[in-house]
Amino acid sequence: MGPIALAIERRSSSEASAEGVIAGGTAGVVVETALYPIDTIKTRLQAAHGGGKINLKGLYSGLAGNLAGVLPASALFVGVYEPPKQKLLKIFPENLSAIAHSTAGAIGGIAASLIRVPTEVVKQRMQTRQFTSAPDAVRLIIAKEGFKGLYAGYGSFLLRDLPFDAIQFCIYEQLRLGYKKAQARRDLTDPENAIIGAFAGALTGAITTPLDVIKTRLMVQGSANQYKGIFDCVQTIIREEGPPALLKGIEPRVIRIAIGGSIFFGVLESTKRLLAQRHATVHQNSKCD
Repeated sequence: MGPIALAIERRSSSEASAEGVIAGGTAGVVVETALYPIDTIKTRLQAAHGGGKINLKGLYSGLAGNLAGVLPASALFVGVYEPPKQKLLKIFPENLSAIAHSTAGAIGGIAASLIRVPTEVVKQRMQTRQFTSAPDAVRLIIAKEGFKGLYAGYGSFLLRDLPFDAIQFCIYEQLRLGYKKAQARRDLTDPENAIIGAFAGALTGAITTPLDVIKTRLMVQGSANQYKGIFDCVQTIIREEGPPALLKGIEPRVIRIAIGGSIFFGVLESTKRLLAQRHATVHQNSKCD
């Protein structure tokens, strides 16, 4: 192992966390910008009652305001995810590493939800053409529903995102470990990380689609309060639209998250590696001086 590689291995958990914050924010912004139209179509499909036509205009509605939330939320998620993951991996034996990955994913999801939920509420209200700008959306939501309106559907969001984060990161990390051990026997390349990320995203996206439909309905209902909570939402959807309605938007959701997983994990690992190499180079140069 060369001096730079050794320095990368020995960097502290706080340094790794800081690198994760930058890498996570970068990856989140790239994914959201590239795939926002698909997400808008998915949201409109899920919000539509019955078989109404979906408006394909304004597919980038709310992007700027959403990026203002996605950047810190993605950065916070990865920054919080990395330290407990490293600590838990030292506690659990190798054959139970999936517990460490899924637990760290859930912890990161809880932290990021404080930013993700208001961002998601504003984004989805704009995607369904309720508001024309993010500042107006925030102001009017607070005026009509109070500050809690920005956290509409918070319980359903956690119900969707905690399993999603835990499952996706667990599948991704486990596939990387398995592939590296069985086939590669080396650090994986960016394309390999991207392919594994796409598979993890697609599988997780499909599994959690019903939870996403419930979350969308609760977030976009506004002050109408058509649904009284998660269970009432599920019962009403099944009663009025049938069980298949809980899978609305599954195609664009799986496509978006598969592509998003590919981009996110590819950019994440690439950025983390570049930052670690830069840190190691600076460290080596400072020792030489």
